[in-house]
Amino acid sequence: MVKNRTLFLLDYCLTPYDKITSCGILCEKGKIIATGGASAFAMDEEGLEVIALKNAYAIPGLIDSHIHGIGITDSADAAKGTPTLSEMSRLLARHGVTTFCPTLVSLPEKDMLAAVDNLVREIETGCSYADTCGIHLEGPFLNPNKRGSQKAENIRPVDLGFARELIAAGRHHIRLMTFAPELADSVKLVELLLENGIIPSMGHSEATEKETLDCVEAGVRRCTYVFNGMPALNHREVSLTTVALTDDRISVELIADGIHVLPRMMDLVHRSKPRGKLIGISNSVVPSDAAERRDEVESAPRIIRSADGKIIGSTLTLEHSWHHLVRYANMPVEEAAACFTLNPAKDLGLITRGEIFPGRRADLTIFDTETHQVRMTVSRGNVVYRKD
Repeated sequence: MVKNRTLFLLDYCLTPYDKITSCGILCEKGKIIATGGASAFAMDEEGLEVIALKNAYAIPGLIDSHIHGIGITDSADAAKGTPTLSEMSRLLARHGVTTFCPTLVSLPEKDMLAAVDNLVREIETGCSYADTCGIHLEGPFLNPNKRGSQKAENIRPVDLGFARELIAAGRHHIRLMTFAPELADSVKLVELLLENGIIPSMGHSEATEKETLDCVEAGVRRCTYVFNGMPALNHREVSLTTVALTDDRISVELIADGIHVLPRMMDLVHRSKPRGKLIGISNSVVPSDAAERRDEVESAPRIIRSADGKIIGSTLTLEHSWHHLVRYANMPVEEAAACFTLNPAKDLGLITRGEIFPGRRADLTIFDTETHQVRMTVSRGNVVYRKD
């Protein structure tokens, strides 16, 4: 019987924690079925496609669990019925991302429900390039004093009725919700989210130690972009920030561009969290002038600020960020790669992703060994982007 397999041959791969030199990665039906030294694989098997890339290395496909938009396409466009995920999927594949969570900021009630409903329709249709693993709702139950660039009129106290409406509109496709632990009924919200398979994540908050720990005891295990949208560290006052860094139960998101969080503070996060508890995200947003400057937006990543100078986000994507962790946080390259692959996969419950290992999904990001630019993206065993 003729087999239909693909063998990728590379200088090396990071699994992420192990390095295999002169490696081969054999894939079939969207899964990795074997890894090892290239010499261990037969090249003359009938039906075998061999993709040999010199001066190239692979890591597991990048996973971005906090991304608002890319290019000129924003997740919130879904509120207007505008298709968003197919274009986000295509553009993200060019940057090595194989899995992402489209992230919605707080919107007016009707708009937020419409956006969730329309995103779900697209998720159920499927994406051909980078894959979606669910929606991240960044709000609307946030502290208005820590809303960042979100509009004050869209922020609201915990409303369990509206939360249930959002959950119903999500039809089991809401993966994450960011909320402020100090809000009344936040523990009840945590319980509701966990009952419906949604990961609660603490952020946009001024929560005290007790308010934070009440939610942790209720089952919260994640913090949205540590240091941003929360109190600064204070040696005389314990807050969400302190607990997130020192409680080993909590995974923390980190925007690893060296600007949202300065390099030495990135090193502090690395030193504070156990292995596996640091999750790299992009927090990528669409600039207000994106339509007029489309070519520049897609080719020249930059930090986006509001009129009063607040950092809103950036147009950077994950392929840049994991090298920042190596430089800024003095992190071994294997551990840094895990922050953008295996760590988010485990945190999100994606048990078949995040590793180059037999039985895992065949998601690969392949880089040039000299420039560290993405040369190829493989999603479910299919080449969905090739630089040349």
